[in-house]
Amino acid sequence: MKITLLGAGAWGTALAIAVARAAGAPGSAVQRVRLWARDPAQVAAMHAARANARYLPGCAFPDALELCAADEADLAQLCAADDLIVLGTPMAALRGLLQRLRALDAPVVWLCKGFEQGSGLLGHEIALQVAPDLPVGVLSGPSFAKEVAAGAPTALVAASAQVRVSQRLVQALHSRTLRVYANDDVVGVEVGGAVKNVLAIATGLCDGLQLGHNARAALITRGLAETVRLGLALGARAETFMGLSGLGDLVLTATGDLSRNRQVGLRLAQGQSLAQALDALGHVAEGVYSARTVAQRARALGVEMPITQAVVALLDAQISPAQAVQQLMGRDPTPE
Repeated sequence: MKITLLGAGAWGTALAIAVARAAGAPGSAVQRVRLWARDPAQVAAMHAARANARYLPGCAFPDALELCAADEADLAQLCAADDLIVLGTPMAALRGLLQRLRALDAPVVWLCKGFEQGSGLLGHEIALQVAPDLPVGVLSGPSFAKEVAAGAPTALVAASAQVRVSQRLVQALHSRTLRVYANDDVVGVEVGGAVKNVLAIATGLCDGLQLGHNARAALITRGLAETVRLGLALGARAETFMGLSGLGDLVLTATGDLSRNRQVGLRLAQGQSLAQALDALGHVAEGVYSARTVAQRARALGVEMPITQAVVALLDAQISPAQAVQQLMGRDPTPE
């Protein structure tokens, strides 16, 4: 099996390292693993260091990992002989890449989580618009890039409406350190991955204000309820949110300090502006960009998401961290 990962950010690089490391193990179906980056200078630096010092410092590349820097216009030709293409770019780049790859026969799956700004669409909805005949899927679940690259045990979900796509993902990625479960509820998996980033900002805010473990538990639980409401309105199955791509990913991102979205909330609680928080991170925090879109999609469907709305107001500097807490705690009581 030949695999190309497009996008050398932290998560794309970590998955490439994990798959390339497993490629040499007995019984592995993977023959070649290749990592592509848009910036030739970044590729040259990774070649020289055999590591991605910018996004994943300290994680050495396995000898089996190949690097390339083809022009973006040539990606369809680059991937023509591949058995699986994995997109490790932010959500903002998904539409353009799917358009370039739409004539391929091999499955194309993405790692990005969120709703597209402007359109408010999830990844599979974008694919239906621009590449309806392309076999597609999504890989999600609780996974910090640094731990995956280090070989720490990780469980993921391979979701697709087409069985052959999810099976290809399981076949390619399942290894001694990665356990991959197939799922056909693409909507549920994508909604869980999108909303948990917003809720992680809220939980970081809660912990940064030192509101205690009781408040954190309540926030995560009620945040999960918001996620389920939105998911059901979009056609997801409720049980998906009790699994790895729902509750699992939410707990990890909301409570783990490696979470960029959680770090945004912590920094806002310390009095930093949003611009200061993002500058300090130096990486994309998808929840910042998807929060407004999540709220807009929820309003259009008539779904109540008070935590998400409070996060949006906070990010837009309409309320202070203390006011966000007061706004949530001052809501009228309702049945659980």
